[in-house]
Amino acid sequence: MGFKEEINKRRTFGIISHPDAGKTTLTEKLLLFGGAIQEAGAVKSHKIKRGATSDFMEIERQRGISVSTSVLAFIYKEKKINILDTPGHKDFAEDTYRTLSAVDSVIVVIDVAKGVEEQTEKLVEVCRMRKIPIIVFINKLDREGKDAFDLLDELEKKLKFNVCPLSFPIGMGYDFQGIYNIWGDNLMFFKEENKQKISKTNNVLDLNGPELIEFIGENASNKLKEEVNIIKEVYPSFEKSDYLNCKQQPIFFGSALNNFGVKELLDCFIKIAPSPLPKETSERIIKPHESKFSGFIFKIHANMDPKHRDRLAFIKIVSGIFKRNKPYHHVRMNKRFKFSSPNAFFAEKKEIIDESFPGDIVGVHDSGNFKIGDSFSEGEHINFKGIPNFSPEHFKYINNKDPMKSKQLSKGIYQLMDEGVAQLFVLEMNGRKVIGTVGALQFEVIQYRLEHEYGAKCSYENISIYKACWVENKLDSNIEFNEFKKLKQKFLAKDKNGMLVFLSDSVFSLEMTKQKFPSLNFHYKSEF
Repeated sequence: MGFKEEINKRRTFGIISHPDAGKTTLTEKLLLFGGAIQEAGAVKSHKIKRGATSDFMEIERQRGISVSTSVLAFIYKEKKINILDTPGHKDFAEDTYRTLSAVDSVIVVIDVAKGVEEQTEKLVEVCRMRKIPIIVFINKLDREGKDAFDLLDELEKKLKFNVCPLSFPIGMGYDFQGIYNIWGDNLMFFKEENKQKISKTNNVLDLNGPELIEFIGENASNKLKEEVNIIKEVYPSFEKSDYLNCKQQPIFFGSALNNFGVKELLDCFIKIAPSPLPKETSERIIKPHESKFSGFIFKIHANMDPKHRDRLAFIKIVSGIFKRNKPYHHVRMNKRFKFSSPNAFFAEKKEIIDESFPGDIVGVHDSGNFKIGDSFSEGEHINFKGIPNFSPEHFKYINNKDPMKSKQLSKGIYQLMDEGVAQLFVLEMNGRKVIGTVGALQFEVIQYRLEHEYGAKCSYENISIYKACWVENKLDSNIEFNEFKKLKQKFLAKDKNGMLVFLSDSVFSLEMTKQKFPSLNFHYKSEF
């Protein structure tokens, strides 16, 4: 198969939603339909020991939530599909925002009972900024929920979507009988026992024919015909170009837990979703069909396999062919690296690959050289854009509970900080370590992973900090800068890269400091 054909057969997308909308369950069922797994693991089941395939960290299995983006790949109908299953919880939004820099399209999962929730609105806003095409999957139809038309109105009002239903439910909750697939013009009938099996589709091409009444009864048949007529009159017909340009959002209904409507979603997705798209750098736009390799790191994960203490950097390939053992230029360090065992992913299962194409996600072993946002090329100086770094909102002292394990604790903290889950600040005055996170739940994850992956125990102590600001001296003169350092000594720290950070304890304090030292700049990001 030629280079262009390889690119055109790839679909790289993320699945995003508010927590508990069924995102990880949908990922499982996509894998089931793709033949990548034989049986789906219930995400929150206590009866069986299997967890969801994409939730491979122990803490994820215990809590029943995703705390880290996982990468899964499989082949379906001759298309190579790369799924990035993201955390829904707001405390792990930073990981999700970064992941959105590596996808070409997204599927947004909506809970039929809860509708559009806060975290969904934020994530959709990021997709809109990045011009990422969106498909919506309204999930949990086997439960009582909002009226289908009310949900479509909510999507239009809250998310400013131009909705285009490509499937529609027949009843809901106790009355749920199935789905009319507008895209494929067929009917799918619901049977509760289908949870772990793939449901069959019945082709009913004529909605006015007698066979429809046979399947769903006269009342449901009349209601369906009426609703389909409303859809055709009120909503626009599907236009692929509008979807790709983010001017239209196709809507699918289903129940991921019951394998319902998932195949219809997947069949449509592989036909309409974009193959790998061009990516913007500070220097120019890079197109996937360019012959020279380029890519960037959007995630680092320590201890994918705790037995081997391995640390993996996830590279999104943007252009050219990535080849094993070929040296590539690391732009930030201005060094060449070659990778002897690059990995393709299936959750925590990895296999070594010889070459990968644009759209693919490759994991490379990292001994501490790489950072999130690093760019690779075949020599060209390029820096990919759109990989955000957030100022922390929660701060705590981190203390060592076991003096015999100081080395393990130190190593664990530094490796976990490299993943981008939190930031480390070391106070200038006494050398105490302060952890800053975007969400409070991250502290629990760090504590759990330090103990179970590094054998180190830590405790936390509260500290009153409003904002972490990176300090820049605008003038050559050091007089004001030295005065600032003397006056604010107990609020100063160094970040992981040795940069000076002002840990302001209040809004007032920060504003007064800015006024008192006008020659200094205070940044909410470390890159300035």
